[in-house]
Amino acid sequence: MAKDLNKVLVIDLEATCWDSDPPPGQKNEIIEIGLCVLDLKTGEREKHGRLVKPVESRVSEFCTSLTTITQEMVDSEGISLQDALHWLNEFKPRKRAWASWGDYDRVQFDRECQRKALTVPFGRTHLNIKHLFAVMTGLSREIGVGQALEKVNTTFEGTPHRGADDAWNIAGIYARILGVGDESRIPETRVRKSGA
Repeated sequence: MAKDLNKVLVIDLEATCWDSDPPPGQKNEIIEIGLCVLDLKTGEREKHGRLVKPVESRVSEFCTSLTTITQEMVDSEGISLQDALHWLNEFKPRKRAWASWGDYDRVQFDRECQRKALTVPFGRTHLNIKHLFAVMTGLSREIGVGQALEKVNTTFEGTPHRGADDAWNIAGIYARILGVGDESRIPETRVRKSGA
């Protein structure tokens, strides 16, 4: 159970991907970890990110077109996943709740860490902001980050499908849901009322 409830770690991963099945012998691997620390009292956000060098796959042209991340970038700037997990430990991930847009990031961490015999750095408290946003706004289905930003009358800041920028924007949506900091609450007409 998370013990420090003043801050949430919002995580967004980018991973190797292809426009069809992976090439023989290659597996989806984390190539970027984006992190935004959201202060739940003030709404202040801190953005961080690290590129991760894959060892079981290569960055495809399709992946680069989606994320702007190239094989050359991860070769020259990327660190090992193990080093990236050590870096995450600086943010006290076992003592804080962590969140992501959907379950993909949680599942990718679990799957890849298990495959590589690494310890997942987070505690058990994971918040699915994608689901929470749908419930809080009375939607009949979950939607993407871009659509959610439109619903709260704001635009994406940064480059889509880059970990740190995605985490920053997701943290902004979460601040809106909570009504903390400079972010105003979601308009009352969009928030589902109990008994409605």
